Amino acid sequence: MPSLAWEQRPELRRPVLVAGFEGWNDAASAASEAAGWLTRQFGATKIASMDPEEHFDFQSARPTVELVDGVTRDLTWPAIEFFAVPVDARDLVVLRGVEPNLRWPSFCREVLGVAGETGCEMVVTLGALLADVPHTRPVRVTGATTDPELMASLHLQRSRYEGPTGIVGVLHDTARAAGVASASLWAPVPHYVSTPPNPLATRALLDRLGQLLDTPFELGELDELSQAWQTRVDEVVSQDDDVRSYVGQLEERYDTEAETDVPSGETLAAEVEQFLRDRGDD
Repeated sequence: MPSLAWEQRPELRRPVLVAGFEGWNDAASAASEAAGWLTRQFGATKIASMDPEEHFDFQSARPTVELVDGVTRDLTWPAIEFFAVPVDARDLVVLRGVEPNLRWPSFCREVLGVAGETGCEMVVTLGALLADVPHTRPVRVTGATTDPELMASLHLQRSRYEGPTGIVGVLHDTARAAGVASASLWAPVPHYVSTPPNPLATRALLDRLGQLLDTPFELGELDELSQAWQTRVDEVVSQDDDVRSYVGQLEERYDTEAETDVPSGETLAAEVEQFLRDRGDD
């Protein structure tokens, strides 16, 4: 049964659908924050939503309760929402929400249905993953597109990750199989500082998205937040000799690698285990 409900169907200018989900694909909330930044920055208008009952297991993605005026309880369900976002000479359709638990194939078909109904020229997914990268170096965004020329022009490092995937990977693959132009952008997040937010990774995703859309974003606010974030992490790292040494190893590897590859889960787990063993009882 279709779960999509339209609120309005606006006329859009050369739109592109951009999806950023909370959950498995969203290390340090970097991807969902990028989608949220777009809707906050440019005056978004909600145009459609999905029935949460069709795509969520409420024991995994639970609704939340909060008090209004200290008296009335207000219940909020997990949401999947689409927003029209005017950006310079073109519009975006931004998909925000929690990664669904159920019926991924039909979910992705409905998302592509929204892209078709609104005339989107491309589908772009945003993601972030934990990786063995230092917080002191620029974020190397990896990704893939169905357009080899676009891949080359953006100087994207192609991900060679193999293993479990989330809704971002499934949506990108569904678009490819349907012949819909698509791109998937991923930002690595240092696994030793995985607590949200990570404005550095969010900024990297938005910067690369702006290049892809040929619509650069003004990211001055995120530059300031990124600098403050790096300063705070530097202070914490400087207080632990073992962590400082480990970050130094990551920096050396980053500086000497000719190209970045997304590490396998097995590689990452082995390195983390070695790091913890080296720390001993501490």
